[in-house]
Amino acid sequence: MVAYAYRRAKEAIRSRGDIVLNVASSGIASLLLEGGRTAHSRFGIPLDVHETPICNMSRSSDQGQLVQESKLIIWDEAPMMSKYCFETLDRSLKDIMRDHDDKPFGGKVILFGGDFRQILPIIVGAGMRKNMRLRQNIIPKEALEIDEFLKWILDVGEGRLNEPNDGVADIEILEECL
Repeated sequence: MVAYAYRRAKEAIRSRGDIVLNVASSGIASLLLEGGRTAHSRFGIPLDVHETPICNMSRSSDQGQLVQESKLIIWDEAPMMSKYCFETLDRSLKDIMRDHDDKPFGGKVILFGGDFRQILPIIVGAGMRKNMRLRQNIIPKEALEIDEFLKWILDVGEGRLNEPNDGVADIEILEECL
């Protein structure tokens, strides 16, 4: 279903003669996208994003001009990436697009995709005791909110929202997720 949504979005934009950039978090996933490249390759995201605050892409480079002209960026397997990659790209696009306002990614439309169920949460230094203390410290209201969010994510992934549908459905993103 996700591949279908990518294709529909890409075709709609390209039918108007506009540019769509397909990127993925891994080389394998990028091979499955038409004209796809890894996000690191397309945007010059450094491999160690902790050290470099921006991408290796300038406004005047061919890469920078292509990004400026694009109308949509489709990023597959986004949950695999560190949040620092997105923050680095955000700063770089704001610089390239000359948009230092509050618009994320310099105002570029980015469609992030991937299956969040494939990514396991990692809590550094967490062991069984720490997890038990975390569970004991959560108040029932928070636990209910977490369960509702997890159910919503699973329903999105399984395509169960707004059923019945023909494979295409409008999904309302919860305000607290934005």
